[in-house]
Amino acid sequence: MDDHKPIETPDGPAVDTPGIGARRYETPPTELPITEAEAARAAGLAHNEHLKIASGYLRGGLADGLLKHATGAISEDDGQLVKFHGMYMQDDRDIRAERTKKKLEKAYSFMIRLRIAGGVVTPKQWLILDNIATTYAGSALRATTRQTFQYHGVIKSNLKRTMAAIDSALLDTIAACGDVNRNVMAATNPAQAGAHKIALQLAKDISDTLLPKTGAWREIWLDGERVVGGEDAAEVEPVYGKTYLPRKFKTVVAVPPSNEVDIFAHDLGFIAILDKKNRVTGWNVTVGGGMGMTHGEADTFPRTADVLGFVQPEDALKAAEAVMTVQRDWGNRKNRKNARLKYTIERFGLDVFRAEVEKRIGKKLGAPKPFTFDGNGDRYGWVEGEDGRHHLTLYVPSGRIKDIEGGPQFLSGLRRIAEVHEGDFRLTGNQNVIIANVPAGKRAEIDALVDEYGLTRGASALRRNSMACVALPTCGLALAESERYLPDLLSELEESLARHGLQDEPITIRSTGCPNGCARPFISEIGLVGRGPERYHLYLGAAFDGSRLSKLYREDVTASEIKGTLDPLFAAYAKDRQPGEHFGDFVIRAGFVAKTSNGPDFHERTGPLRAA
Repeated sequence: MDDHKPIETPDGPAVDTPGIGARRYETPPTELPITEAEAARAAGLAHNEHLKIASGYLRGGLADGLLKHATGAISEDDGQLVKFHGMYMQDDRDIRAERTKKKLEKAYSFMIRLRIAGGVVTPKQWLILDNIATTYAGSALRATTRQTFQYHGVIKSNLKRTMAAIDSALLDTIAACGDVNRNVMAATNPAQAGAHKIALQLAKDISDTLLPKTGAWREIWLDGERVVGGEDAAEVEPVYGKTYLPRKFKTVVAVPPSNEVDIFAHDLGFIAILDKKNRVTGWNVTVGGGMGMTHGEADTFPRTADVLGFVQPEDALKAAEAVMTVQRDWGNRKNRKNARLKYTIERFGLDVFRAEVEKRIGKKLGAPKPFTFDGNGDRYGWVEGEDGRHHLTLYVPSGRIKDIEGGPQFLSGLRRIAEVHEGDFRLTGNQNVIIANVPAGKRAEIDALVDEYGLTRGASALRRNSMACVALPTCGLALAESERYLPDLLSELEESLARHGLQDEPITIRSTGCPNGCARPFISEIGLVGRGPERYHLYLGAAFDGSRLSKLYREDVTASEIKGTLDPLFAAYAKDRQPGEHFGDFVIRAGFVAKTSNGPDFHERTGPLRAA
């Protein structure tokens, strides 16, 4: 952190923080969170702030908008509010121009994301979710980088039917999107059964504690009764208030040595500290991670989280609420591009932020405990847990659970497995699926079905460490292809790696269609971020365990140039790497790209340092 650039403080005096040297931070606000009246009067607040206040606790005009059958869309303001209900309004961009030419409305539909803390569902729930996909959402389930499911292509007239079906599975979509604490991710490493159980429970407790309390979701989507008094005193948001958070907030729980939840990429994290018997003795708390940025705006940047301190198990929930409420009160509500917790940490400093968190918890945080991560990928194949149960991790390309022509039949195969499975299913933060808690006597039956449907057909080391966001045609923010392009690129790079004898080398590669970073490309050893049609920024040098950001290596590389750009680096890696050295570490040590320390340094010393 010491080499970060100073933060400008145009709004008032700055304070020096011990240990930072010349760096200066803004003075934190002394008042409690802005009241609704103050927010309504304040000049310069982002439009979304006024929208939230006037929404009647996230109701807005959604109920009326669903009744307007002449359009497949909802209003622009309701399009912001519906995110809090777990949805995004989208349209099919592949046919947008054609429909515009014919003077037709865009082909609007909705993406729906579920709230499933820790990504664990029962076989019965799996079958219900499968049926929803085949009935309303284009015959595919999608495991997301948020360790949950998404549906794509749900039209407005089917929204309430879809939500009722989700409710029948005892699941919901509340707060899966929007300016709230979103789906809480948790470690899935099945070998550490005891620690995983505790991590999963913490994730569920955080999700429930920080869940919005408005009755709007059940009222609008399930025709529930309106709370008496509506938005008056009878209904309140005890943690959020009417203004909720300045921006989205993401929480994860990790169990070393696996960092498959990418803890350093999130606003808030809990790292399990284990004793020699793998028992959880407490949690290191991390704060201030985040992936999103805006091309060409240097005051926006990805950032890896800092370790704030250590808490005892009984204080973990208090710490979660304290961190989130400090962000609620201190976060930037005027500029949404600088509203995430990472910017709050940059503005006020970690020490000042820690002091406020400790004040709200009512006790000091302990010094961080040592921990080690060995990677941020998944463990594939069968693993036997400490409790004698068996777990099979399947690689699912880009998390798209569908039947692939000439390839794995994921949708049909996992449906058949759900019909006989006695354990549960777990989604991973890398978009994969674990058939978990299989009794030893049932493993042969599961294996037979896996073989019948080709669910473990060979995938290279590169593919097993790859991720992509959805991007085109549905995401309105996408500048370039991602999910549809990555398989072809991987085939090209596999050929290059094999030629250099690197076909079995695990290298993380992630692609996104825009710089919002949903597939977390800035902490992958090779990151591709869309700039325009078939054009990408190429990032290199992140740590294999997800603890260090990458650096911009080449700007505006065309799709046809990516293989040629990387091939000389692969050749050098094959020739000059040290034993056990990962690709991201090598390109820095060999002097091809600068090392990123954190935050604002991401935009410094970009480009190749020497020719490959």
